[in-house]
Amino acid sequence: MVTGLSGAGRTQAAHALEDLGWFVIDNLPPPLIPNVVDLAAASDGPGTAMERIVLVSGAGGYPADELARSIAWLRESGATVRVLFLEASVDTLVRRYESTRRRHPFPAEGVMTDSIVAERNALESVRGEADLVIDTSELNVHQLRERVQGHFGSAEGDEGMRVTVESFGFKHGLPRDVDMVIDCRFLPNPHWVPELQPQTGLDEPVKRYVLDQPVTAEFLERTEGLLEMLLPAYVREGKSYFTIAFGCTGGRHRAVAITEHVASSLKELGYDPTIVHRDKDK
Repeated sequence: MVTGLSGAGRTQAAHALEDLGWFVIDNLPPPLIPNVVDLAAASDGPGTAMERIVLVSGAGGYPADELARSIAWLRESGATVRVLFLEASVDTLVRRYESTRRRHPFPAEGVMTDSIVAERNALESVRGEADLVIDTSELNVHQLRERVQGHFGSAEGDEGMRVTVESFGFKHGLPRDVDMVIDCRFLPNPHWVPELQPQTGLDEPVKRYVLDQPVTAEFLERTEGLLEMLLPAYVREGKSYFTIAFGCTGGRHRAVAITEHVASSLKELGYDPTIVHRDKDK
Protein backbone atom coordinates (compact mmCIF):
# COMPACT_ATOMS: atom_id res chain seq x y z
CA MET A 1 0.00 0.00 0.00
CA VAL A 2 1.39 3.40 -1.05
CA THR A 3 -0.36 6.30 0.62
CA GLY A 4 0.40 9.66 2.18
CA LEU A 5 -0.04 13.34 1.47
CA SER A 6 -1.18 14.57 -1.92
CA GLY A 7 1.81 15.93 -3.80
CA ALA A 8 4.33 13.95 -1.75
CA GLY A 9 5.13 11.54 -4.59
CA ARG A 10 2.70 8.62 -4.40
CA THR A 11 2.53 8.19 -8.17
CA GLN A 12 6.31 8.48 -8.59
CA ALA A 13 6.81 5.80 -5.94
CA ALA A 14 4.30 3.60 -7.72
CA HIS A 15 6.19 4.01 -11.00
CA ALA A 16 9.40 2.92 -9.28
CA LEU A 17 7.67 -0.19 -7.93
CA GLU A 18 6.13 -0.93 -11.33
CA ASP A 19 9.63 -0.91 -12.82
CA LEU A 20 10.54 -3.57 -10.24
CA GLY A 21 7.79 -5.85 -11.53
CA TRP A 22 4.93 -4.99 -9.17
CA PHE A 23 1.36 -4.78 -10.49
CA VAL A 24 0.25 -1.21 -9.74
CA ILE A 25 -3.27 0.13 -9.29
CA ASP A 26 -3.04 3.90 -8.90
CA ASN A 27 -5.55 6.34 -7.39
CA LEU A 28 -7.71 3.58 -5.92
CA PRO A 29 -10.66 4.79 -3.79
CA PRO A 30 -10.35 3.30 -0.27
CA PRO A 31 -13.85 1.69 -0.35
CA LEU A 32 -12.81 -0.40 -3.37
CA ILE A 33 -9.67 -1.85 -1.78
CA PRO A 34 -11.36 -5.04 -0.42
CA ASN A 35 -13.00 -5.71 -3.79
CA VAL A 36 -9.73 -5.35 -5.67
CA VAL A 37 -7.90 -7.61 -3.22
CA ASP A 38 -10.61 -10.28 -3.54
CA LEU A 39 -10.32 -10.17 -7.33
CA ALA A 40 -6.53 -10.39 -7.14
CA ALA A 41 -6.68 -13.34 -4.76
CA ALA A 42 -8.95 -15.20 -7.17
CA SER A 43 -6.41 -14.82 -9.98
CA ASP A 44 -3.29 -15.18 -7.86
CA GLY A 45 -0.71 -17.85 -8.52
CA PRO A 46 3.05 -18.48 -8.72
CA GLY A 47 4.70 -16.44 -11.43
CA THR A 48 1.72 -14.15 -11.99
CA ALA A 49 1.72 -10.36 -11.73
CA MET A 50 -0.85 -10.63 -8.96
CA GLU A 51 1.69 -12.05 -6.53
CA ARG A 52 2.91 -8.55 -5.71
CA ILE A 53 0.38 -5.73 -5.95
CA VAL A 54 0.78 -2.04 -5.22
CA LEU A 55 -2.39 -0.22 -4.18
CA VAL A 56 -2.02 3.56 -4.33
CA SER A 57 -4.65 5.43 -2.36
CA GLY A 58 -5.16 8.75 -0.59
CA ALA A 59 -7.81 10.31 1.60
CA GLY A 60 -9.16 12.99 -0.72
CA GLY A 61 -12.95 13.03 -0.97
CA TYR A 62 -13.53 10.23 1.54
CA PRO A 63 -14.20 10.08 5.29
CA ALA A 64 -11.01 10.50 7.29
CA ASP A 65 -11.07 6.98 8.73
CA GLU A 66 -12.00 5.16 5.49
CA LEU A 67 -8.40 4.53 4.44
CA ALA A 68 -7.40 3.44 7.96
CA ARG A 69 -10.25 0.90 8.01
CA SER A 70 -9.22 -0.44 4.60
CA ILE A 71 -5.63 -0.92 5.74
CA ALA A 72 -6.83 -2.68 8.90
CA TRP A 73 -8.93 -4.98 6.72
CA LEU A 74 -5.87 -5.72 4.56
CA ARG A 75 -3.78 -6.66 7.58
CA GLU A 76 -6.52 -8.98 8.83
CA SER A 77 -6.99 -10.63 5.42
CA GLY A 78 -3.96 -12.88 5.78
CA ALA A 79 -1.99 -11.15 3.02
CA THR A 80 1.52 -9.87 3.62
CA VAL A 81 0.98 -6.12 3.83
CA ARG A 82 3.52 -3.30 3.86
CA VAL A 83 2.37 0.32 4.09
CA LEU A 84 4.57 3.06 2.61
CA PHE A 85 3.59 6.58 3.72
CA LEU A 86 4.94 9.58 1.82
CA GLU A 87 4.97 13.07 3.30
CA ALA A 88 6.57 16.46 2.74
CA SER A 89 6.66 19.86 4.38
CA VAL A 90 3.82 22.34 3.84
CA ASP A 91 6.12 24.75 1.98
CA THR A 92 7.27 21.96 -0.35
CA LEU A 93 3.72 20.83 -1.11
CA VAL A 94 2.54 24.38 -1.76
CA ARG A 95 5.47 24.93 -4.12
CA ARG A 96 4.74 21.70 -6.02
CA TYR A 97 1.06 22.51 -6.46
CA GLU A 98 1.79 26.06 -7.55
CA SER A 99 4.26 24.83 -10.17
CA THR A 100 1.70 22.41 -11.64
CA ARG A 101 -1.31 24.72 -11.10
CA ARG A 102 -3.33 21.74 -9.92
CA ARG A 103 -6.08 21.95 -7.34
CA HIS A 104 -5.42 20.18 -4.04
CA PRO A 105 -7.82 17.19 -3.84
CA PHE A 106 -8.55 17.35 -0.13
CA PRO A 107 -11.66 19.42 0.63
CA ALA A 108 -11.09 22.30 3.03
CA GLU A 109 -12.17 25.90 3.30
CA GLY A 110 -9.66 28.68 2.81
CA VAL A 111 -6.25 28.66 1.14
CA MET A 112 -4.25 25.67 -0.06
CA THR A 113 -2.30 25.37 3.19
CA ASP A 114 -5.61 24.69 4.96
CA SER A 115 -6.20 21.69 2.67
CA ILE A 116 -2.68 20.41 3.26
CA VAL A 117 -2.95 20.70 7.04
CA ALA A 118 -6.43 19.14 7.04
CA GLU A 119 -5.23 16.18 4.98
CA ARG A 120 -2.19 15.72 7.23
CA ASN A 121 -4.45 15.63 10.29
CA ALA A 122 -6.85 13.20 8.62
CA LEU A 123 -4.01 10.82 7.76
CA GLU A 124 -2.32 10.97 11.16
CA SER A 125 -3.60 7.53 12.21
CA VAL A 126 -2.55 6.01 8.87
CA ARG A 127 0.95 7.43 9.25
CA GLY A 128 1.16 5.90 12.71
CA GLU A 129 0.39 2.46 11.27
CA ALA A 130 2.82 2.76 8.35
CA ASP A 131 5.72 0.33 8.07
CA LEU A 132 7.87 2.91 6.31
CA VAL A 133 7.66 6.71 6.18
CA ILE A 134 9.61 8.70 3.58
CA ASP A 135 9.81 12.47 3.69
CA THR A 136 10.22 13.68 0.10
CA SER A 137 10.77 17.38 0.90
CA GLU A 138 14.43 17.25 -0.13
CA LEU A 139 14.14 14.46 -2.70
CA ASN A 140 13.84 14.85 -6.45
CA VAL A 141 12.10 12.23 -8.59
CA HIS A 142 15.30 10.26 -9.16
CA GLN A 143 16.25 10.24 -5.47
CA LEU A 144 12.77 9.07 -4.50
CA ARG A 145 13.01 6.27 -7.06
CA GLU A 146 16.37 5.20 -5.61
CA ARG A 147 14.97 5.28 -2.07
CA VAL A 148 11.90 3.20 -2.96
CA GLN A 149 13.89 0.69 -4.99
CA GLY A 150 16.40 0.40 -2.17
CA HIS A 151 13.63 -0.64 0.21
CA PHE A 152 11.58 -2.83 -2.11
CA GLY A 153 14.03 -3.97 -4.77
CA SER A 154 14.61 -7.44 -3.31
CA ALA A 155 11.72 -9.87 -3.02
CA GLU A 156 13.87 -11.97 -0.70
CA GLY A 157 14.13 -9.03 1.69
CA ASP A 158 10.38 -8.87 2.21
CA GLU A 159 10.55 -11.58 4.87
CA GLY A 160 13.11 -9.77 7.01
CA MET A 161 13.66 -6.28 8.27
CA ARG A 162 15.06 -3.73 5.84
CA VAL A 163 17.68 -1.53 7.52
CA THR A 164 18.74 1.93 6.34
CA VAL A 165 21.72 3.86 7.70
CA GLU A 166 21.63 7.57 6.88
CA SER A 167 23.93 10.56 7.34
CA PHE A 168 22.69 14.14 7.53
CA GLY A 169 23.66 17.65 8.58
CA PHE A 170 21.89 19.35 11.48
CA LYS A 171 22.13 22.73 9.75
CA HIS A 172 19.96 21.32 6.95
CA GLY A 173 17.31 20.09 9.38
CA LEU A 174 16.53 16.84 11.16
CA PRO A 175 15.35 13.93 9.01
CA ARG A 176 11.70 13.30 9.82
CA ASP A 177 11.40 9.77 8.46
CA VAL A 178 13.88 7.90 10.68
CA ASP A 179 13.49 5.73 13.77
CA MET A 180 16.64 6.77 15.62
CA VAL A 181 18.92 9.83 15.45
CA ILE A 182 22.45 9.89 16.89
CA ASP A 183 24.41 13.14 17.16
CA CYS A 184 28.07 12.91 16.08
CA ARG A 185 28.96 16.56 16.66
CA PHE A 186 31.02 15.67 19.74
CA LEU A 187 33.69 14.22 17.43
CA PRO A 188 36.54 16.49 16.23
CA ASN A 189 35.48 18.20 13.02
CA PRO A 190 37.56 17.62 9.83
CA HIS A 191 36.01 20.80 8.44
CA TRP A 192 38.62 22.82 10.35
CA VAL A 193 41.52 20.92 8.77
CA PRO A 194 42.23 22.84 5.52
CA GLU A 195 43.29 19.84 3.43
CA LEU A 196 40.25 17.81 4.59
CA GLN A 197 37.59 20.51 4.24
CA PRO A 198 36.83 19.96 0.51
CA GLN A 199 36.65 16.19 0.93
CA THR A 200 33.86 14.04 2.39
CA GLY A 201 33.61 11.11 4.76
CA LEU A 202 33.88 8.78 1.79
CA ASP A 203 37.47 9.88 1.21
CA GLU A 204 40.09 7.88 3.04
CA PRO A 205 41.90 10.84 4.72
CA VAL A 206 38.65 12.10 6.26
CA LYS A 207 37.60 8.60 7.20
CA ARG A 208 40.88 7.96 8.98
CA TYR A 209 40.75 11.34 10.75
CA VAL A 210 37.29 10.56 12.16
CA LEU A 211 37.77 6.89 12.97
CA ASP A 212 41.24 7.32 14.53
CA GLN A 213 40.02 9.74 17.20
CA PRO A 214 40.30 8.10 20.68
CA VAL A 215 36.63 8.79 21.50
CA THR A 216 35.39 7.27 18.22
CA ALA A 217 36.35 3.70 19.09
CA GLU A 218 34.31 3.68 22.31
CA PHE A 219 31.41 5.45 20.59
CA LEU A 220 31.27 2.87 17.81
CA GLU A 221 31.62 -0.03 20.21
CA ARG A 222 28.66 1.15 22.29
CA THR A 223 26.52 2.14 19.29
CA GLU A 224 27.08 -1.09 17.43
CA GLY A 225 26.46 -3.08 20.62
CA LEU A 226 23.15 -1.27 21.04
CA LEU A 227 22.13 -2.06 17.46
CA GLU A 228 23.21 -5.68 17.86
CA MET A 229 20.74 -5.93 20.73
CA LEU A 230 17.93 -3.82 19.24
CA LEU A 231 17.64 -5.11 15.69
CA PRO A 232 16.80 -8.76 16.53
CA ALA A 233 14.26 -7.48 19.06
CA TYR A 234 12.61 -5.34 16.38
CA VAL A 235 12.54 -8.35 14.05
CA ARG A 236 10.82 -10.44 16.72
CA GLU A 237 8.22 -7.70 17.12
CA GLY A 238 7.51 -7.82 13.39
CA LYS A 239 9.03 -4.45 12.44
CA SER A 240 9.64 -4.38 8.69
CA TYR A 241 11.84 -1.29 8.36
CA PHE A 242 14.37 0.41 10.59
CA THR A 243 16.28 3.60 9.82
CA ILE A 244 19.06 5.04 11.95
CA ALA A 245 20.52 8.45 11.12
CA PHE A 246 23.88 9.89 12.17
CA GLY A 247 24.19 13.67 12.12
CA CYS A 248 27.00 16.20 12.22
CA THR A 249 26.99 19.91 11.50
CA GLY A 250 27.03 19.87 7.70
CA GLY A 251 26.51 16.19 6.95
CA ARG A 252 29.67 15.88 4.83
CA HIS A 253 32.44 14.54 7.08
CA ARG A 254 31.84 12.92 10.47
CA ALA A 255 28.33 11.59 9.88
CA VAL A 256 29.28 10.14 6.50
CA ALA A 257 32.32 8.31 7.88
CA ILE A 258 30.38 6.95 10.86
CA THR A 259 27.46 5.86 8.66
CA GLU A 260 29.77 3.92 6.36
CA HIS A 261 31.47 2.19 9.30
CA VAL A 262 28.22 1.26 11.06
CA ALA A 263 26.72 -0.05 7.80
CA SER A 264 29.80 -2.23 7.32
CA SER A 265 29.42 -3.59 10.86
CA LEU A 266 25.73 -4.37 10.26
CA LYS A 267 26.70 -6.37 7.17
CA GLU A 268 28.93 -8.50 9.37
CA LEU A 269 25.88 -9.14 11.58
CA GLY A 270 23.97 -10.50 8.60
CA TYR A 271 21.99 -7.42 7.57
CA ASP A 272 22.10 -5.77 4.15
CA PRO A 273 21.65 -2.08 4.98
CA THR A 274 20.79 0.63 2.50
CA ILE A 275 23.14 3.61 2.85
CA VAL A 276 21.85 7.16 2.33
CA HIS A 277 24.02 10.30 2.52
CA ARG A 278 21.39 13.04 2.49
CA ASP A 279 23.61 16.11 2.69
CA LYS A 280 27.00 14.88 1.51
CA ASP A 281 27.03 17.11 -1.58
CA LYS A 282 25.53 20.25 -0.05
